[in-house]
Amino acid sequence: MPLPVIAVTSGEPSGIGPDICLDLPAAVLPCRPVVLGDKAMLQARADKLGKAVVLRDFTPAAEPEEGVLEVLHIPLRMPCRAGRLNVANAAYVIELLDTAYKGIQNGTFSAMVTAPLHKGIINDAGMPFSGHTEYLAEKSAAKQVVMMLAGGGLRVALATTHLPLKDVAAAITQPQLESVAKIVHCGLQKKFGITSPRIFVAGLNPHAGEGGHLGREEIDIIIPALDSLRAQGIDVRGPYPADTLFQPFMLKDADAVLAMYHDQGLPVLKYAGFGKGVNITLGLPFVRTSVDHGTALDLAGTGKADSGSLMVAAATALEMARHTAAKPKNGNLITIKNKRKTKPNGKPSQTEDQAAQDLKVD
Repeated sequence: MPLPVIAVTSGEPSGIGPDICLDLPAAVLPCRPVVLGDKAMLQARADKLGKAVVLRDFTPAAEPEEGVLEVLHIPLRMPCRAGRLNVANAAYVIELLDTAYKGIQNGTFSAMVTAPLHKGIINDAGMPFSGHTEYLAEKSAAKQVVMMLAGGGLRVALATTHLPLKDVAAAITQPQLESVAKIVHCGLQKKFGITSPRIFVAGLNPHAGEGGHLGREEIDIIIPALDSLRAQGIDVRGPYPADTLFQPFMLKDADAVLAMYHDQGLPVLKYAGFGKGVNITLGLPFVRTSVDHGTALDLAGTGKADSGSLMVAAATALEMARHTAAKPKNGNLITIKNKRKTKPNGKPSQTEDQAAQDLKVD
């Protein structure tokens, strides 16, 4: 059976994205990773880093070769140097995403993995851009998406993401919280193969409000939302005080934690597995994962970049793509070691060669 083909966008060319993509041939993954990027730039970076990587143009009908990195060539707009941003290449970074998405649509790719990009330089180029998640949600017409990170044995989803702390409480409403929890529940079922997910929910206030003495959001919003979700057959538990929720004896029965805001849930997860974590977007009509770090311009081209998060992101994308095409199963966190031979996610609407020709973005 053919290996699932995973699109890996190499991200900001002057950052560490190209560096870490060059480590993919050394990863033992039962999939076929294809790096989207400028082939000459990737070769130059490999030479600079002293990495003996063999690059080959991606042809869907060809057989993958062990130790060879397949590249879907997308030309840079201008030559780039490691660590030096160039606004002229912002359009190139967007083309990487557009090409990966087009390949998802026509069935060439089973999933998408994204290396880090630089939002600032894209906006400086006159293209309003708030992030991978928002861009892909708009392209795929997803009604709502949820950010979840996994690593260190944890899965943590966020009710709110990049908001100033002063705005968090107002952003959490009962309908919004119910919608987020449903997306997490559905994602755990369809993309992680868990039949009956158990979601532990953190309170917003210290001590989960302490009966209203430290805030009423738990009483007025969170508890009614959880009661409504349980009435709909969704296993949500809490709200629990965040300062005691992240304990092994608590989380042994949890498939995911739903935190109320960014810095409530992610510091714990990143402490447990930084550099080995993966950013997952739930709510998209396809599988998308990403690394848990940024472009690290100061490390680009130095050989000091750690590719661990990219490897976990690729492994997680493969796991999710397989579960998307298979029936859910019971269980807690499933690692890539639990291999299941299933059809790749997505049904090709064209022949492989036709799909390859159609990948070029208009």
